[in-house]
Amino acid sequence: MKVPVTWLRELVQLPDDVTTEQLAARLTQFDLKLEEIISSGISGPLVVGRVLSLVKEPQKNGKTINWCRVDVGPEHNDAEGARGIVCGAHNFVEGDLVVVSLPGTVLPALGFEITARKTYGHVSDGMICSSAELGLAGDASGIIVLDADSAAPGDDAIALLGLGDEILDLEVNPDRGYALSMRGVGRDTALAYGLEFSDPADIEVTGAGEGYPVRVEDAEACPVFAARAVTGFDPTRPTPAWMAQRIEQAGMRSISLAVDITNYVMLEIGHPIHGFDLSSLRGPIVVRRATEGEKLTTLDGVVRTLSVDDTVVTDDRGPISLAGVMGGVETELSDTTTDILIEAAHWKAPMIARTARLHKLPSEASKRYERGVDPELPARATQRVAELLAELGGGTIEDGLTVVGAATPRSAVEMSVHLPTRVSGVDIDAAAVVEALEGNGCEVALDHESLAATPPSWRFDLNDPNDLVEEVLRVVGYDQVPSIVPVAPAGRGLTAAQKLRRRVGNVLAGDGLIEVKTFPFAGAADFDRLGLPADDVRRRQVLLENPLSAEEPGMTTTLLVGLLRSLVLNLGRGHADVHITETGRVFLPKSDDAEAPIYGVDRRPTDDEIAVFGAALPDQPHHVGLVMSGERVRTGWAGPGREATWADAVAIVQHLADELHVDIEVQQAHVMPWHPGRCAAILLAGQPIGHAGELHPRVLKAYGLPARVVAAEIDLDVLIDASPEIGPRPNFSSFPVAKEDLALIVAEDVPAASVQKALVGASTLIESVRLFDVYAGDQVPEGKKSLAFALRLRAPDRTLTDEEIKAAREAAVAAAGSLGATLRT
Repeated sequence: MKVPVTWLRELVQLPDDVTTEQLAARLTQFDLKLEEIISSGISGPLVVGRVLSLVKEPQKNGKTINWCRVDVGPEHNDAEGARGIVCGAHNFVEGDLVVVSLPGTVLPALGFEITARKTYGHVSDGMICSSAELGLAGDASGIIVLDADSAAPGDDAIALLGLGDEILDLEVNPDRGYALSMRGVGRDTALAYGLEFSDPADIEVTGAGEGYPVRVEDAEACPVFAARAVTGFDPTRPTPAWMAQRIEQAGMRSISLAVDITNYVMLEIGHPIHGFDLSSLRGPIVVRRATEGEKLTTLDGVVRTLSVDDTVVTDDRGPISLAGVMGGVETELSDTTTDILIEAAHWKAPMIARTARLHKLPSEASKRYERGVDPELPARATQRVAELLAELGGGTIEDGLTVVGAATPRSAVEMSVHLPTRVSGVDIDAAAVVEALEGNGCEVALDHESLAATPPSWRFDLNDPNDLVEEVLRVVGYDQVPSIVPVAPAGRGLTAAQKLRRRVGNVLAGDGLIEVKTFPFAGAADFDRLGLPADDVRRRQVLLENPLSAEEPGMTTTLLVGLLRSLVLNLGRGHADVHITETGRVFLPKSDDAEAPIYGVDRRPTDDEIAVFGAALPDQPHHVGLVMSGERVRTGWAGPGREATWADAVAIVQHLADELHVDIEVQQAHVMPWHPGRCAAILLAGQPIGHAGELHPRVLKAYGLPARVVAAEIDLDVLIDASPEIGPRPNFSSFPVAKEDLALIVAEDVPAASVQKALVGASTLIESVRLFDVYAGDQVPEGKKSLAFALRLRAPDRTLTDEEIKAAREAAVAAAGSLGATLRT
């Protein structure tokens, strides 16, 4: 919200010694954060001049310039009573009042100081200015031509055009929609300084009674609708300079008197207003839901196809306005409009937000409606607009004011007067609490140590005791709240699971992976790119009520969504070899689709309520994921490099398991988004906990990635829970280990993991089995391969005898034989 300080000072009588910087600092403390202080930065003699003569002089380059003699006032004229100035614009004539920057003027928009200089055969002793050269909104194709009676030659143009005004650009939080108006900012300014506030919405409404016929069929979307007519308006009258200046200072542009008045009142009191050309209306106005496929051409000239989610204002011909967002061309105010129907309606915020986003049509009106507009303003807004149309445009306010519906009364919020003190640690007495709440517009009833505060109609964000506490602290000052760091309880530290997660991070870093943190949001398009089947459980999401993006409406079920986005980003920035990892939660909805209730914050929920809430929460396990593209071993002086392969992803997962002292199995699998022939399932106790391997070519194409990108994702919580540092610890033997090597010949299609599993289960004396060599060549039969395993054998209570070692070895060979394996000789 851009707030002209001169306008603000009309509403609040700030002391003269309060500077704009001090005002901005106080409003920032008051939760109206300053973005910047805007000023023209113009210095030097910028004055009003009258064109005494104008001679057109064609030039050799085909351009025609104007050699002008301009009266800039006795103080600035030369001996002949004027100054000679060359001007290339052609939108003015002799006798016009213009804006002249004399030598010594600095115009930031141009970036240099104006000087007298010779050009086109004349000495141009100044410059006649356009809007763009002064940093003003408006038509930049010609110079500024002032109203004939608005000033005299020599007058200060900086003051006349408001170029000396300073403007506060404030960041307005979504819960403070009232501050998108001079009324709202003025009220908060008065409260911040303890001053009186002149409310521009304190308007006496006249002519209540039957006016233009209106029927509201969608009362849920439109609780209040007000309309009144003004006739005999003169559309040729210009917008007063003061009004156009304020509209432009607030970041909008001046269009025409009628439109400017509606925009001015919106900026002034915060309620959007729409004007219809009364003569173009056909029959009564009806507010209803659009029918599927209805058409409306909005003021921007776009034909829009409507749906049942849209609320529209209609007459007998159909939709004439997209409610609360933008009007239609058939009833717009034109340069011939003399009769105007003024509409000021209260539209519900969710409906406006949905419509504006659906049609990609943000507007100044929708920006205010979707944050909440005072529902008690419609009648007063129409009155204010009607009075200005009559005063400035010569119109006549017709009898009758149509008002359909009424604002819903606000419910009181009960609170202990000591709650602000308990929350903040600042000693705030009851009188200060009541004064702060009443200053914010609340009606307060105090009863001993409790109070009931009824929020004002414009404060939709005040609904529970802690909201009231925030308003009290805003007045008292957040800087009064002491900064006390909580004392950490003794005897506590990281849990075992936290320590192991940190160990996992260290292992991944040691393996050359860089940790990233990505947003946990995903949508159907992400799952499509991953090639997940329609019935894949990972497509089932926890959906958000208010997602940041319509394309990502839910919480992610796989870390690969964020990791692949990050990979694409890094490759696009020129990084050839990218190895990244992420440890985070995924969100898996429960099968019963229970909805989580929303409890108040005025008390602690009961155990039963907590149980109901917990039952509705999704499962949120920690996963660890990784993706690698490019060289795993870098090419350098030591020799050629090596591209990352599916085996590297499996090896990193195996390394994690080893560091957690967990035995996992690796088994061939076919799961998207991995390549069907280069995908390994990671098993723990026979159950899959994740996958690793090379991504499917279709996935790489969907993301625009190079070939041979590898990835892995596993359930870290399951892996950690299986670690002996979390679960039951095995009994370790202190007796010597016996080592045996086995070379087995098996068919090529027999997975090494299956043979290894058979060997481990062959005898209770076999402590571990490790594959250390795979061979396929001339020394083994065709269609066969040789697998070499290192066996470690140990007993928990004794040193093994030769007979026991031999028996265990024979048992291992026999177990492998069940898979068709024979001992290699």
